[in-house]
Amino acid sequence: MNRQTTTMLMAAAALAGTPARADESVDTYLARIAALNHAGPRLNAVIAVNPQARAAAEAASALTGPLAGKPILIKDNIETAEPIPTTAGSLALADNVTGRDAPLVARLRSAGVVILGKTNLSEWANIRSSHSSSGWSATGGQTRNPHATDRSPCGSSSGSGAAVAAGLAWAAIGTETDGSVTCPASMNGIVGFKPTVGLVSRTHVVPISHSQDTAGPMAHSVHDAALLLTAMAGSDPADPATAMADHYKTDYVAALSGASLKGVRVGVLRKAVGDNPKVRALFDHALADLRAAGAEPVEIEFDADQTMGRDELTVLLYELRVDLGGYLAGLPGKVPVRSLADVIAFNRAHADSELRWFGQDLFETAETLTDHAAYTRARANSLRLAGRDGIDRLLAEHRVAFLIAPTAAPAWPIDLVTGDHGIEVGAGNLPAIAGYPHLTVPMGAVDGLPVGLSIIGTAWDDAHVLAAGAAYEQARTAPLPAPTLEPWRAR
Repeated sequence: MNRQTTTMLMAAAALAGTPARADESVDTYLARIAALNHAGPRLNAVIAVNPQARAAAEAASALTGPLAGKPILIKDNIETAEPIPTTAGSLALADNVTGRDAPLVARLRSAGVVILGKTNLSEWANIRSSHSSSGWSATGGQTRNPHATDRSPCGSSSGSGAAVAAGLAWAAIGTETDGSVTCPASMNGIVGFKPTVGLVSRTHVVPISHSQDTAGPMAHSVHDAALLLTAMAGSDPADPATAMADHYKTDYVAALSGASLKGVRVGVLRKAVGDNPKVRALFDHALADLRAAGAEPVEIEFDADQTMGRDELTVLLYELRVDLGGYLAGLPGKVPVRSLADVIAFNRAHADSELRWFGQDLFETAETLTDHAAYTRARANSLRLAGRDGIDRLLAEHRVAFLIAPTAAPAWPIDLVTGDHGIEVGAGNLPAIAGYPHLTVPMGAVDGLPVGLSIIGTAWDDAHVLAAGAAYEQARTAPLPAPTLEPWRAR
């Protein structure tokens, strides 16, 4: 059985890089979803399959372009026009069939992609409880990491990361407020890119925070992520944050041409590496690869001001009450919740299914945060510490083009009783709060568990960050692990 599933995954990797008719690709991926998501190891990465996928594939076969016929999955907090709900993982939105595409989906669809279905996620994008298990939702159950099915896929774009790693789609779209694209990409051994906030529209995406939310591509390579970003990026009159997107967007694939690290100074955030000696050794191996490619690593000592994280949480919870409430109030269909208070009440009324494993303390706190002046101060302080006095100062003072660190720790064991047990590794909160681009590229593995390398830049420097990632891909010498579809064992 293990040999058979391993063969299927090898076929998936081959399929991702070779031409195939769109309808054949869709059939293959749908069969793999049935075998690995709903049966076998039961990855719970896909929350719904698009009943119109085959018809869409037939239509796409007449199109041209690099994305024509590419089957992708969409995180289930992003609306699509198919007759399937956008649930954010919650039973409260089980009937949320809006019949509309989020603008980012419309852009992808016009480029020829085929929507295979929706991916599972940490419910409400992991903002409900401070003791949650990443990848769990009442609608989709617990997503499992295909590299070790008893280990976390990280969140909240857990399903997107696990699905791509397991070969359930050519690529997927995730969303991030703080770490929700980059962490699952790292722990599932794929590429994930969080663009500059405002490069991609957030309209018709279930929100947490207008200050930090963005969608981003998750794929097997930087090239594939760049293809998706090129299609997704652009201004949207309904999303004020995207006012400058058309000015800054470019052909991100063309920007990879001739990508090189020769003579590039990169800032090494040493304290973000953590204390795990195996992670340190893997990161030092990556630094050696960067040096061999001509880069000049520059060691940087940096301790983030502790008020940054405190104030970020204030911002996220304040904006959650307002932004989520606005989204729910404007839904076109019949749903039982129209405000955050309604969601809290729904969860209490359906506690056996919604609150079985952990509560909703973050929701309850968010509902009490109404002090706009305190919120404004918190946003100004956290933004300054992450942006002007954080990333921008470090880039300027050390004359480096990017900042680098391991993205996250190796995947921890899934624990539905007490929640996540992640070790503090990485610096992803800096670009998340600042709204700056953050790319993770597979760096290797610790005992068979993937670990990514983060490359962080300044605002609107997305193309250069992607190019640096592509150059690192070419320089990387550490072996990458293959999914086992089994519980973890030391390797």
